[in-house]
Parts: sequence; C-alpha cells; structure tokens
Amino acid sequence: MVPDLLSVYRTLLDYYGHRNWWPGQTPIEIIIGAILTQNTAWKNVERAIANLKAHKMVSARALIRIDEKDLAELIRPSGYYNIKARRLKSFANFLEQNYRGSLAAMFRQPLERLRQEILQINGIGPETADSILLYAGGLPIFVVDLYTHRVVTRHGWLNEKADYHEIQRWFTTNLPEDIGLYNDFHAQIVAVGNEFCRAKPRCEDCPLRDFLPRKGVFA
Repeated sequence: MVPDLLSVYRTLLDYYGHRNWWPGQTPIEIIIGAILTQNTAWKNVERAIANLKAHKMVSARALIRIDEKDLAELIRPSGYYNIKARRLKSFANFLEQNYRGSLAAMFRQPLERLRQEILQINGIGPETADSILLYAGGLPIFVVDLYTHRVVTRHGWLNEKADYHEIQRWFTTNLPEDIGLYNDFHAQIVAVGNEFCRAKPRCEDCPLRDFLPRKGVFA
C-alpha cells in the first residue's frame, strides 16, 4: 500500500527534528562537498574541506589555478582523491567557461537545461547533480540515493527494479513542489537509512516500522 508521503515525512520529522542539511557555508563549498562525498563517509569529506579552506581553495578560480596533483593531496582524506581532484577541476572549468565563474548566473538557468549541462561534466551523475541543484542552488528537485531506494522498495512502495528517475518522479508527483520539503525530506531519509535501513536493516526499532507492508525484519 502506497502511503501518504507527507505522513512519512512528518513521522521522520517527529523522530529526528529538522536536519539542517546540507552542511556548508557557501554554495561552492556545498558543491565541493557533493563531489567529494561520492563513495565515502561525510567525516572524511569534512577533513578534506578543512584542508581546502586552510589553503584558501574553496572557490572555482582557486580550483582552476591549483595543480591537479596538489589538489589531490589536499583532498586525500575523501578517498579516490585523484579522481575527485579531476572532477572538481572539471566542474570549476565548466563554471568558468560557461558562466564566467558565477554560480548566481548558473543557477538562473532553467532547471532541466542546467541539469543536463551538469550531467555532462566528467564524473557527475544524477545524485551529485541533483544535490548541487537542490542544496547549493535552492532549486526544486528531489535527490535520490541508495537509502531512498532501500526505503521505498523495502516498504513495498515501488518495485525493487525502480531506477533513479522513476523514484524521483514518484516523490515529486506525490509531494507539493517545496524546496524546503525536498531538502529536509531527503535529509530525513539519509538519517533513517544510515541508522536503520542499512544493508542489514533494523526494522523493529525504525521510526518507519508502521509503514512496513508486513511484520518482521527484511533479510
């Protein structure tokens, strides 16, 4: 049975409170975090960003100027640092070449057009692109990640084979278009996924246990 998604959100909100996600003082810092968090824990990203801040590297033009090997060394704590250095420089070059380094100009573009542009940047997939658009740009798009997939499929709301865009459409179709809601709802899902909806789930203690299609714990 498909639930009222606002009821799911309110249940998580009552349990966790507002998540105030995504951490970052500026849009470019949020974008850097979105790229660095691929395949690593957030605590590692925080260490990498602290290194970048210490060397005054939290700007697109600074990322363009720095040698790629030096950048990789600064972001080493985030893992896959050579690949991520290349991706950071690719984004910074994209911003400079297309929008003269202006995030404000970039985020003024129509959402779908900008999304397709960002997806053309080396190493940026749908989740990272949508995190940039929602969290750094304040644009109305719902972010889907592994935890989102687990929550909606384990509860029987969508088929296990549902892909990224099918899940995203399901959320945006069944929720009011509200940037703050999209922001906090995804953060709530990350929280419940990290704590309960793991590879081996803890359904008996989960705040969403009443939304399960049947009693018991998933294997």
